[in-house]
Amino acid sequence: MKSYLALPLALMLGCSSVKNETTAQTDHKLLKDVEILSSDAYEGRKTGTKGAEMSRAYLSKRFEEIGLKPISVLGGYEQLFSFNNSAGEKVYGKNMLAYIPGKSEEIIVISAHYDHIGIINNEVYNGADDNASGVAGLLKIAAHFKKQQPNHSIIIAAFDAEEMGLRGSKAFIADPAVPLTKIRLNINMDMISHNDKNELYACGTFKNPGLKKYFIFNNNRIKVLFGHDDPATGHEDWTNQSDQGSFNAVNIPFIYFGVEDHKDYHKATDEYKNINETFFNDAVSAILQVASNIDKERDIQQIFREKLQMKKQ
Repeated sequence: MKSYLALPLALMLGCSSVKNETTAQTDHKLLKDVEILSSDAYEGRKTGTKGAEMSRAYLSKRFEEIGLKPISVLGGYEQLFSFNNSAGEKVYGKNMLAYIPGKSEEIIVISAHYDHIGIINNEVYNGADDNASGVAGLLKIAAHFKKQQPNHSIIIAAFDAEEMGLRGSKAFIADPAVPLTKIRLNINMDMISHNDKNELYACGTFKNPGLKKYFIFNNNRIKVLFGHDDPATGHEDWTNQSDQGSFNAVNIPFIYFGVEDHKDYHKATDEYKNINETFFNDAVSAILQVASNIDKERDIQQIFREKLQMKKQ
């Protein structure tokens, strides 16, 4: 992820969004997924490398353990794509995609990128927060919806080559394997495990304020903030700084969850030992609650129709 400084006027969710004083129980599998994917053996997971290949093998194994099925037209979890890098060299990437059928054919895409920036000057840039954390959260959310059939069908998308310009999500939008007209929302996670103030940002409600009503939690330890999505703020606007930008480009609503930059961002010190385990556990639980709340809305499009009606008044 490529984020910037804090947005000073960000709106914090108030006490009305908290049901009670309970906190999320520690999920050791969630932590183990981050620890493994951000270990030196994965060599920083750079697109087109052995580390990326190992990441896909791990994701394939975890998808199978959860019981996820591929999107039928792909015949497997992998979606191959290619692009030219800044040096004009052909680079091949692979998205990892799975499908959870819901009670309707309307689709929510839940995503996180699995790539990072590899090895630089003989140092492994492990990318524990960026973005092994998002991938681990993706796996937990996938397991939840696999056990409890959602109202909406869900695509679980682990995108490749985000660090090279959102290439994986752009490839998915260009060749989505499902009609784009059926995709109602993208929920994207990128850097959700490292914040000393227990602050997690939710971007996307500036454009679609109707989404705010689904931010109801039973954990008051984490602070979920709205902000970093006003286009008037320039570089403070994160709308197009991670894979949700590819969905936004074709007017698919999104919620992006992430933290502000920290001292280990895009450094070799972004290691498992430096994430905030309790914050991370709470963050994923909060994201899952929001996703579940939205899924219970049988007509997601109504959220966005309400916005249009307000504009007409």
